[in-house]
Amino acid sequence: MNNRSSTILSPGRRLLSVPVAYWHAAAIFLAVSMFATAFLVIAWIRSTQSTAVVLLVHPLSAKSAASVYKTCASSGSGLGKRYLVTGAAGFIGFHAAEQLRARGDVVVGVDNFNDYYPVSLKRARAQVLADKGVPVVELDLNDQEALQELFRLCSFTHVLHLAAQAGVRYAARNPFAYVQSNIAASVSLMEAMRLQKPMPALVYASSSSVYGLSKRFPFTEDDPVTQPASLYAATKRSLELLAHTYFNIYKMSVTGLRFFTVYGPWGRPDMSVMAFARNIVDGKPIRVFQGPNNTELARDFTYVGDIVNGVMAALDSAPLSADPKSPPTYRLYNLGNTKVHTVSEMVQTLQELMAMKAMVKYQPLGATGDVLRTNANITAAHAALGYTPKTDLREGLREFVKWYFEYYGSDGKKRPADEVGYVPD
Repeated sequence: MNNRSSTILSPGRRLLSVPVAYWHAAAIFLAVSMFATAFLVIAWIRSTQSTAVVLLVHPLSAKSAASVYKTCASSGSGLGKRYLVTGAAGFIGFHAAEQLRARGDVVVGVDNFNDYYPVSLKRARAQVLADKGVPVVELDLNDQEALQELFRLCSFTHVLHLAAQAGVRYAARNPFAYVQSNIAASVSLMEAMRLQKPMPALVYASSSSVYGLSKRFPFTEDDPVTQPASLYAATKRSLELLAHTYFNIYKMSVTGLRFFTVYGPWGRPDMSVMAFARNIVDGKPIRVFQGPNNTELARDFTYVGDIVNGVMAALDSAPLSADPKSPPTYRLYNLGNTKVHTVSEMVQTLQELMAMKAMVKYQPLGATGDVLRTNANITAAHAALGYTPKTDLREGLREFVKWYFEYYGSDGKKRPADEVGYVPD
Protein backbone atom coordinates (compact mmCIF):
# COMPACT_ATOMS: atom_id res chain seq x y z
CA MET A 1 0.00 0.00 0.00
CA ASN A 2 1.21 3.49 -0.76
CA ASN A 3 1.82 5.11 2.62
CA ARG A 4 2.25 8.66 1.37
CA SER A 5 0.45 11.17 3.59
CA SER A 6 -1.03 14.64 3.30
CA THR A 7 -1.30 17.21 6.06
CA ILE A 8 -4.38 19.21 6.95
CA LEU A 9 -5.31 21.66 9.64
CA SER A 10 -7.76 20.31 12.19
CA PRO A 11 -10.50 22.52 13.69
CA GLY A 12 -8.10 23.06 16.58
CA ARG A 13 -5.51 24.19 13.99
CA ARG A 14 -3.09 21.34 14.76
CA LEU A 15 -1.34 19.63 11.86
CA LEU A 16 -2.65 16.13 11.22
CA SER A 17 -1.15 13.52 8.93
CA VAL A 18 -3.66 11.51 6.83
CA PRO A 19 -2.67 8.83 4.30
CA VAL A 20 -3.50 9.85 0.72
CA ALA A 21 -5.10 6.47 0.11
CA TYR A 22 -7.74 7.30 2.70
CA TRP A 23 -8.67 10.42 0.75
CA HIS A 24 -8.92 8.40 -2.46
CA ALA A 25 -11.22 5.88 -0.79
CA ALA A 26 -13.40 8.59 0.69
CA ALA A 27 -13.73 10.36 -2.67
CA ILE A 28 -14.69 7.12 -4.41
CA PHE A 29 -17.24 6.31 -1.72
CA LEU A 30 -18.80 9.78 -2.00
CA ALA A 31 -19.00 9.61 -5.80
CA VAL A 32 -20.60 6.14 -5.74
CA SER A 33 -23.09 7.27 -3.11
CA MET A 34 -24.11 10.32 -5.12
CA PHE A 35 -24.48 8.26 -8.30
CA ALA A 36 -26.58 5.65 -6.51
CA THR A 37 -28.81 8.31 -4.98
CA ALA A 38 -29.32 10.02 -8.33
CA PHE A 39 -30.11 6.70 -9.99
CA LEU A 40 -32.72 5.84 -7.36
CA VAL A 41 -34.36 9.29 -7.62
CA ILE A 42 -34.56 9.07 -11.43
CA ALA A 43 -35.95 5.54 -11.24
CA TRP A 44 -38.56 6.60 -8.73
CA ILE A 45 -39.62 9.60 -10.86
CA ARG A 46 -39.97 7.40 -13.95
CA SER A 47 -41.94 4.77 -12.09
CA THR A 48 -44.42 7.30 -10.70
CA GLN A 49 -44.35 9.78 -13.61
CA SER A 50 -43.96 12.52 -11.06
CA THR A 51 -41.37 15.22 -10.45
CA ALA A 52 -42.23 15.71 -6.79
CA VAL A 53 -38.75 14.91 -5.42
CA VAL A 54 -36.98 17.26 -7.81
CA LEU A 55 -39.53 19.95 -7.08
CA LEU A 56 -38.34 20.34 -3.51
CA VAL A 57 -35.76 22.76 -4.84
CA HIS A 58 -37.79 24.10 -7.78
CA PRO A 59 -39.73 27.39 -7.86
CA LEU A 60 -43.01 25.80 -8.99
CA SER A 61 -45.13 24.04 -6.40
CA ALA A 62 -44.98 20.25 -6.44
CA LYS A 63 -48.67 20.06 -7.30
CA SER A 64 -48.39 22.48 -10.22
CA ALA A 65 -45.25 20.90 -11.64
CA ALA A 66 -46.61 17.37 -11.37
CA SER A 67 -49.78 18.50 -13.16
CA VAL A 68 -47.75 20.10 -15.97
CA TYR A 69 -45.53 17.02 -16.28
CA LYS A 70 -48.51 14.67 -16.43
CA THR A 71 -50.32 16.84 -18.99
CA CYS A 72 -47.31 17.13 -21.28
CA ALA A 73 -46.60 13.42 -21.04
CA SER A 74 -50.00 12.67 -22.57
CA SER A 75 -50.30 12.13 -26.30
CA GLY A 76 -53.17 14.55 -26.81
CA SER A 77 -54.36 14.54 -30.40
CA GLY A 78 -51.31 12.50 -31.37
CA LEU A 79 -49.90 15.29 -33.52
CA GLY A 80 -47.13 16.10 -31.06
CA LYS A 81 -48.27 19.68 -30.48
CA ARG A 82 -48.13 21.17 -26.98
CA TYR A 83 -49.56 24.60 -26.32
CA LEU A 84 -48.71 27.06 -23.55
CA VAL A 85 -51.45 29.66 -23.06
CA THR A 86 -50.49 32.68 -20.96
CA GLY A 87 -53.34 34.54 -19.33
CA ALA A 88 -55.36 31.32 -19.43
CA ALA A 89 -57.63 32.45 -16.57
CA GLY A 90 -58.41 35.63 -18.49
CA PHE A 91 -61.33 36.19 -20.82
CA ILE A 92 -59.88 35.33 -24.24
CA GLY A 93 -57.23 32.98 -22.84
CA PHE A 94 -59.92 30.88 -21.19
CA HIS A 95 -61.89 30.48 -24.41
CA ALA A 96 -58.79 29.73 -26.49
CA ALA A 97 -57.47 27.12 -24.05
CA GLU A 98 -60.91 25.53 -23.87
CA GLN A 99 -61.20 25.25 -27.64
CA LEU A 100 -57.68 23.86 -28.03
CA ARG A 101 -58.45 21.21 -25.43
CA ALA A 102 -61.84 20.45 -27.01
CA ARG A 103 -60.13 19.30 -30.18
CA GLY A 104 -57.76 17.06 -28.21
CA ASP A 105 -54.61 19.18 -27.95
CA VAL A 106 -52.18 19.18 -25.02
CA VAL A 107 -52.65 22.53 -23.27
CA VAL A 108 -51.00 24.11 -20.22
CA GLY A 109 -52.13 27.48 -18.94
CA VAL A 110 -50.43 30.07 -16.75
CA ASP A 111 -51.87 33.12 -15.05
CA ASN A 112 -50.76 35.41 -12.24
CA PHE A 113 -54.36 35.86 -10.98
CA ASN A 114 -53.85 39.54 -10.22
CA ASP A 115 -56.67 41.53 -8.66
CA TYR A 116 -57.17 44.15 -11.39
CA TYR A 117 -60.72 42.81 -11.45
CA PRO A 118 -62.36 40.27 -9.08
CA VAL A 119 -60.18 37.17 -8.86
CA SER A 120 -63.13 34.86 -8.22
CA LEU A 121 -64.09 35.06 -11.90
CA LYS A 122 -60.56 34.07 -12.92
CA ARG A 123 -60.60 31.18 -10.44
CA ALA A 124 -63.94 30.03 -11.84
CA ARG A 125 -62.57 30.03 -15.39
CA ALA A 126 -59.46 28.16 -14.26
CA GLN A 127 -61.59 25.53 -12.54
CA VAL A 128 -63.58 24.93 -15.73
CA LEU A 129 -60.31 24.41 -17.59
CA ALA A 130 -58.91 22.12 -14.90
CA ASP A 131 -62.05 19.98 -15.08
CA LYS A 132 -61.40 19.60 -18.80
CA GLY A 133 -57.77 18.61 -18.40
CA VAL A 134 -56.04 21.98 -18.71
CA PRO A 135 -53.90 22.86 -15.66
CA VAL A 136 -53.60 26.58 -15.01
CA VAL A 137 -50.39 27.27 -13.11
CA GLU A 138 -50.27 30.37 -10.91
CA LEU A 139 -47.14 32.03 -12.24
CA ASP A 140 -45.93 35.56 -12.93
CA LEU A 141 -44.07 35.69 -16.23
CA ASN A 142 -41.53 38.03 -14.63
CA ASP A 143 -40.44 35.13 -12.43
CA GLN A 144 -37.78 33.87 -14.82
CA GLU A 145 -36.71 30.97 -12.62
CA ALA A 146 -40.25 29.58 -12.45
CA LEU A 147 -40.78 30.21 -16.15
CA GLN A 148 -37.61 28.39 -17.13
CA GLU A 149 -38.64 25.49 -14.90
CA LEU A 150 -41.97 25.35 -16.71
CA PHE A 151 -40.17 25.06 -20.06
CA ARG A 152 -37.94 22.32 -18.65
CA LEU A 153 -41.00 20.35 -17.59
CA CYS A 154 -42.69 20.65 -20.98
CA SER A 155 -41.22 21.22 -24.43
CA PHE A 156 -43.89 23.44 -25.98
CA THR A 157 -44.40 23.64 -29.72
CA HIS A 158 -46.58 26.78 -29.58
CA VAL A 159 -46.98 29.66 -27.15
CA LEU A 160 -50.19 31.68 -27.20
CA HIS A 161 -49.30 34.84 -25.28
CA LEU A 162 -52.47 36.55 -24.06
CA ALA A 163 -51.34 37.59 -20.57
CA ALA A 164 -51.35 41.37 -20.16
CA GLN A 165 -52.36 44.21 -17.92
CA ALA A 166 -55.59 45.22 -19.59
CA GLY A 167 -57.65 48.39 -19.47
CA VAL A 168 -57.02 51.90 -20.77
CA ARG A 169 -58.14 54.07 -17.85
CA TYR A 170 -56.44 52.07 -15.08
CA ALA A 171 -53.06 53.20 -16.44
CA ALA A 172 -53.62 56.64 -14.92
CA ARG A 173 -53.55 55.03 -11.46
CA ASN A 174 -50.99 52.28 -11.96
CA PRO A 175 -48.77 52.91 -14.99
CA PHE A 176 -45.95 50.64 -13.84
CA ALA A 177 -48.26 47.61 -13.92
CA TYR A 178 -48.42 47.99 -17.71
CA VAL A 179 -44.68 48.21 -18.14
CA GLN A 180 -44.12 45.21 -15.88
CA SER A 181 -46.86 42.99 -17.33
CA ASN A 182 -46.94 43.98 -21.00
CA ILE A 183 -43.28 44.67 -21.71
CA ALA A 184 -40.98 43.12 -19.10
CA ALA A 185 -43.03 39.93 -18.76
CA SER A 186 -43.17 39.51 -22.54
CA VAL A 187 -39.39 39.77 -22.80
CA SER A 188 -39.05 37.22 -20.01
CA LEU A 189 -41.34 34.85 -21.90
CA MET A 190 -39.57 35.27 -25.24
CA GLU A 191 -36.21 34.68 -23.57
CA ALA A 192 -37.47 31.38 -22.16
CA MET A 193 -38.84 30.49 -25.60
CA ARG A 194 -35.63 31.18 -27.50
CA LEU A 195 -33.63 29.03 -25.10
CA GLN A 196 -35.86 26.00 -25.68
CA LYS A 197 -34.73 23.64 -28.43
CA PRO A 198 -36.60 23.36 -30.69
CA MET A 199 -37.90 26.91 -30.32
CA PRO A 200 -41.71 27.17 -30.18
CA ALA A 201 -43.80 29.40 -32.43
CA LEU A 202 -45.29 32.54 -30.86
CA VAL A 203 -48.79 33.90 -31.38
CA TYR A 204 -49.49 36.95 -29.22
CA ALA A 205 -52.30 39.41 -28.53
CA SER A 206 -51.92 43.01 -29.57
CA SER A 207 -54.79 45.48 -29.66
CA SER A 208 -56.72 47.86 -31.88
CA SER A 209 -55.56 50.50 -29.39
CA VAL A 210 -52.21 50.69 -31.20
CA TYR A 211 -53.91 52.70 -33.98
CA GLY A 212 -54.30 55.48 -31.45
CA LEU A 213 -55.20 58.86 -32.91
CA SER A 214 -55.34 57.63 -36.51
CA LYS A 215 -58.17 59.16 -38.53
CA ARG A 216 -57.97 56.61 -41.34
CA PHE A 217 -60.86 54.13 -41.28
CA PRO A 218 -61.00 51.20 -41.37
CA PHE A 219 -57.68 50.52 -39.64
CA THR A 220 -55.26 48.52 -41.78
CA GLU A 221 -52.14 46.68 -40.63
CA ASP A 222 -49.80 48.87 -42.66
CA ASP A 223 -51.20 52.12 -41.23
CA PRO A 224 -48.69 54.20 -39.24
CA VAL A 225 -49.02 53.44 -35.52
CA THR A 226 -46.86 56.20 -34.09
CA GLN A 227 -49.47 58.15 -32.10
CA PRO A 228 -50.75 55.99 -29.22
CA ALA A 229 -53.52 57.60 -27.21
CA SER A 230 -52.92 55.62 -24.02
CA LEU A 231 -50.17 53.98 -22.04
CA TYR A 232 -51.85 50.62 -22.65
CA ALA A 233 -51.62 51.21 -26.41
CA ALA A 234 -47.97 52.22 -26.13
CA THR A 235 -47.08 49.01 -24.28
CA LYS A 236 -48.94 46.89 -26.83
CA ARG A 237 -47.07 48.58 -29.66
CA SER A 238 -43.85 47.98 -27.72
CA LEU A 239 -44.70 44.27 -27.61
CA GLU A 240 -45.12 44.25 -31.39
CA LEU A 241 -41.67 45.79 -31.83
CA LEU A 242 -40.03 43.48 -29.30
CA ALA A 243 -41.59 40.42 -30.94
CA HIS A 244 -40.22 41.54 -34.30
CA THR A 245 -36.77 41.80 -32.71
CA TYR A 246 -36.91 38.16 -31.60
CA PHE A 247 -38.05 37.19 -35.09
CA ASN A 248 -35.17 39.11 -36.66
CA ILE A 249 -32.39 37.95 -34.33
CA TYR A 250 -33.44 34.44 -33.35
CA LYS A 251 -35.70 33.49 -36.29
CA MET A 252 -38.64 32.98 -33.96
CA SER A 253 -41.93 32.35 -35.73
CA VAL A 254 -44.10 35.31 -34.67
CA THR A 255 -47.75 36.17 -35.31
CA GLY A 256 -49.38 39.22 -33.75
CA LEU A 257 -53.16 39.63 -33.55
CA ARG A 258 -54.77 43.03 -33.03
CA PHE A 259 -58.05 42.36 -31.24
CA PHE A 260 -61.00 44.75 -31.59
CA THR A 261 -63.32 45.24 -28.54
CA VAL A 262 -63.95 41.61 -27.64
CA TYR A 263 -67.11 40.67 -25.73
CA GLY A 264 -69.09 37.55 -24.87
CA PRO A 265 -69.63 34.92 -22.14
CA TRP A 266 -67.11 34.93 -19.27
CA GLY A 267 -66.22 38.52 -20.21
CA ARG A 268 -64.17 41.00 -18.24
CA PRO A 269 -66.09 42.97 -15.58
CA ASP A 270 -64.19 46.16 -16.44
CA MET A 271 -65.35 46.20 -20.06
CA SER A 272 -68.49 47.98 -21.19
CA VAL A 273 -70.80 45.03 -21.93
CA MET A 274 -70.22 43.34 -18.57
CA ALA A 275 -70.15 46.58 -16.59
CA PHE A 276 -73.35 47.83 -18.23
CA ALA A 277 -75.16 44.55 -17.60
CA ARG A 278 -74.27 44.79 -13.91
CA ASN A 279 -75.57 48.35 -13.64
CA ILE A 280 -78.77 47.49 -15.49
CA VAL A 281 -79.42 44.66 -13.00
CA ASP A 282 -78.62 46.91 -10.05
CA GLY A 283 -80.69 49.81 -11.34
CA LYS A 284 -77.67 52.10 -11.47
CA PRO A 285 -76.87 54.67 -14.15
CA ILE A 286 -74.66 53.71 -17.08
CA ARG A 287 -71.96 56.18 -18.05
CA VAL A 288 -71.76 56.70 -21.80
CA PHE A 289 -68.92 58.97 -22.84
CA GLN A 290 -69.15 61.49 -25.63
CA GLY A 291 -66.46 63.24 -27.61
CA PRO A 292 -66.36 66.78 -28.97
CA ASN A 293 -69.73 68.16 -30.15
CA ASN A 294 -71.52 65.23 -28.45
CA THR A 295 -69.82 62.72 -30.74
CA GLU A 296 -70.80 59.17 -29.87
CA LEU A 297 -68.07 56.65 -29.12
CA ALA A 298 -68.23 53.81 -31.65
CA ARG A 299 -66.60 50.39 -31.52
CA ASP A 300 -65.97 47.41 -33.76
CA PHE A 301 -67.52 45.00 -31.24
CA THR A 302 -66.23 41.47 -31.93
CA TYR A 303 -67.67 38.29 -30.44
CA VAL A 304 -65.18 36.14 -28.55
CA GLY A 305 -66.07 33.01 -30.55
CA ASP A 306 -65.04 34.74 -33.78
CA ILE A 307 -61.82 35.97 -32.17
CA VAL A 308 -60.91 32.47 -30.99
CA ASN A 309 -61.52 31.07 -34.46
CA GLY A 310 -58.95 33.56 -35.73
CA VAL A 311 -56.54 32.61 -32.95
CA MET A 312 -56.85 28.93 -33.80
CA ALA A 313 -56.20 29.63 -37.47
CA ALA A 314 -53.11 31.65 -36.57
CA LEU A 315 -51.77 28.83 -34.40
CA ASP A 316 -52.48 26.17 -37.01
CA SER A 317 -50.80 28.11 -39.81
CA ALA A 318 -47.79 29.36 -37.82
CA PRO A 319 -44.53 28.20 -39.44
CA LEU A 320 -41.84 26.56 -37.34
CA SER A 321 -39.25 28.70 -35.59
CA ALA A 322 -35.62 28.59 -36.81
CA ASP A 323 -36.47 26.12 -39.58
CA PRO A 324 -33.72 26.16 -42.26
CA LYS A 325 -36.04 24.47 -44.77
CA SER A 326 -38.84 26.99 -44.36
CA PRO A 327 -37.75 30.35 -42.93
CA PRO A 328 -40.17 31.68 -40.28
CA THR A 329 -42.20 34.78 -40.94
CA TYR A 330 -43.39 37.78 -38.95
CA ARG A 331 -47.13 38.16 -39.36
CA LEU A 332 -49.54 40.79 -38.03
CA TYR A 333 -53.32 40.74 -38.48
CA ASN A 334 -56.42 42.63 -37.41
CA LEU A 335 -59.16 40.48 -35.88
CA GLY A 336 -62.38 42.45 -35.73
CA ASN A 337 -65.99 42.26 -36.86
CA THR A 338 -65.86 45.18 -39.38
CA LYS A 339 -69.35 46.43 -38.42
CA VAL A 340 -69.20 49.49 -36.17
CA HIS A 341 -71.85 50.31 -33.55
CA THR A 342 -72.14 53.25 -31.22
CA VAL A 343 -72.06 52.51 -27.52
CA SER A 344 -75.68 53.69 -27.29
CA GLU A 345 -76.70 51.13 -29.89
CA MET A 346 -75.01 48.42 -27.85
CA VAL A 347 -76.80 49.56 -24.68
CA GLN A 348 -80.16 49.60 -26.45
CA THR A 349 -79.69 46.02 -27.68
CA LEU A 350 -78.40 44.84 -24.32
CA GLN A 351 -81.37 46.19 -22.35
CA GLU A 352 -83.80 44.65 -24.81
CA LEU A 353 -82.20 41.21 -24.43
CA MET A 354 -82.07 41.52 -20.64
CA ALA A 355 -85.70 42.72 -20.56
CA MET A 356 -84.61 45.47 -18.19
CA LYS A 357 -84.44 49.24 -18.54
CA ALA A 358 -81.06 50.94 -18.63
CA MET A 359 -80.54 54.39 -17.09
CA VAL A 360 -78.08 56.14 -19.37
CA LYS A 361 -76.04 59.12 -18.24
CA TYR A 362 -74.01 60.86 -20.93
CA GLN A 363 -70.85 62.68 -19.94
CA PRO A 364 -67.85 64.23 -21.69
CA LEU A 365 -64.91 61.97 -22.41
CA GLY A 366 -62.03 63.05 -20.24
CA ALA A 367 -58.31 62.54 -20.75
CA THR A 368 -58.56 58.79 -20.29
CA GLY A 369 -56.77 57.57 -23.41
CA ASP A 370 -59.95 56.26 -25.02
CA VAL A 371 -60.33 56.81 -28.75
CA LEU A 372 -63.58 57.87 -30.42
CA ARG A 373 -63.88 55.08 -32.98
CA THR A 374 -62.39 51.75 -33.96
CA ASN A 375 -62.94 49.82 -37.18
CA ALA A 376 -61.01 46.83 -38.53
CA ASN A 377 -59.96 46.04 -42.05
CA ILE A 378 -59.66 42.24 -41.97
CA THR A 379 -58.67 41.65 -45.58
CA ALA A 380 -55.23 40.30 -44.64
CA ALA A 381 -56.56 37.96 -41.95
CA HIS A 382 -59.23 36.65 -44.29
CA ALA A 383 -56.68 35.92 -47.01
CA ALA A 384 -54.07 34.30 -44.76
CA LEU A 385 -56.20 32.68 -42.06
CA GLY A 386 -59.60 32.32 -43.63
CA TYR A 387 -60.85 34.59 -40.83
CA THR A 388 -64.53 35.40 -41.36
CA PRO A 389 -66.50 36.73 -38.36
CA LYS A 390 -70.04 35.40 -38.36
CA THR A 391 -71.61 36.76 -35.18
CA ASP A 392 -73.50 40.05 -35.29
CA LEU A 393 -73.89 42.24 -32.21
CA ARG A 394 -77.40 41.11 -31.28
CA GLU A 395 -76.53 37.41 -31.56
CA GLY A 396 -73.34 37.85 -29.57
CA LEU A 397 -75.08 39.85 -26.84
CA ARG A 398 -77.79 37.19 -26.66
CA GLU A 399 -75.13 34.58 -25.87
CA PHE A 400 -73.60 36.89 -23.29
CA VAL A 401 -76.93 37.54 -21.56
CA LYS A 402 -77.68 33.82 -21.43
CA TRP A 403 -74.34 33.16 -19.71
CA TYR A 404 -74.72 36.16 -17.40
CA PHE A 405 -77.93 34.90 -15.81
CA GLU A 406 -76.62 31.34 -15.64
CA TYR A 407 -73.50 32.48 -13.79
CA TYR A 408 -75.02 35.18 -11.56
CA GLY A 409 -78.45 33.63 -11.02
CA SER A 410 -81.85 34.39 -12.50
CA ASP A 411 -81.87 37.86 -10.94
CA GLY A 412 -78.25 38.51 -11.89
CA LYS A 413 -77.27 39.35 -8.31
CA LYS A 414 -75.70 36.13 -6.93
CA ARG A 415 -72.15 37.41 -6.89
CA PRO A 416 -69.00 36.20 -5.16
CA ALA A 417 -67.85 38.31 -2.23
CA ASP A 418 -65.07 40.04 -4.15
CA GLU A 419 -67.54 41.22 -6.81
CA VAL A 420 -69.86 42.90 -4.33
CA GLY A 421 -69.23 46.61 -4.58
CA TYR A 422 -66.74 46.25 -7.43
CA VAL A 423 -66.59 49.39 -9.58
CA PRO A 424 -64.44 49.35 -12.73
CA ASP A 425 -62.33 52.35 -13.75
